[in-house]
Amino acid sequence: MSQQPDYPAIIRQLQEQITTLSKQVAGRAGEEAAGLEVAKLQVFDGTLSKVSGFVMACKLYSKAKMRGVSMEEQIQWVLSYVQDGMADVWKENVLEELEAGELEFETVRKFLVEIKREFREGEEEAVKAAELRKIEQGGRTMEEFVQQFKRAVRGSGYEGRLLAEEFKRGMNEVIRRKLMKAKN
Repeated sequence: MSQQPDYPAIIRQLQEQITTLSKQVAGRAGEEAAGLEVAKLQVFDGTLSKVSGFVMACKLYSKAKMRGVSMEEQIQWVLSYVQDGMADVWKENVLEELEAGELEFETVRKFLVEIKREFREGEEEAVKAAELRKIEQGGRTMEEFVQQFKRAVRGSGYEGRLLAEEFKRGMNEVIRRKLMKAKN
């Protein structure tokens, strides 16, 4: 009589082989990714024109080289390239808040979004200020000019006397002269 095969033992043996092969394949994939050549990051000093490039380079590097690295270590790595200028002060504040538990990021991607937001705000303000300086009443009514001026003021950083001067500069020259005469 022939003996029946031990199917449970065969299945366990095959599962072990599959597990071993899976680990080997995963190890090779990790080695290949680790062997990828990725450009070294440039130091980021807070320069507005460089923030998008810096964030993009961080994303690319972390995808290619930092799989399996903890989020905290990735954030520390990004911060190690934030140096000089106004970026240094920001980094010190972020590090203090992270250490105190006052600041937390769910993902590295959200941290990079925060960097972009932090260093782009000034750029947005500069764009709004430039837009405000271009506004002129021209042939429009004063009401139309006031409404456009109000829209442009939001986020421009202008206030007080500087804002009043900018408003007068944009007014129709004839109206501005009449106001000046009425003032005297």
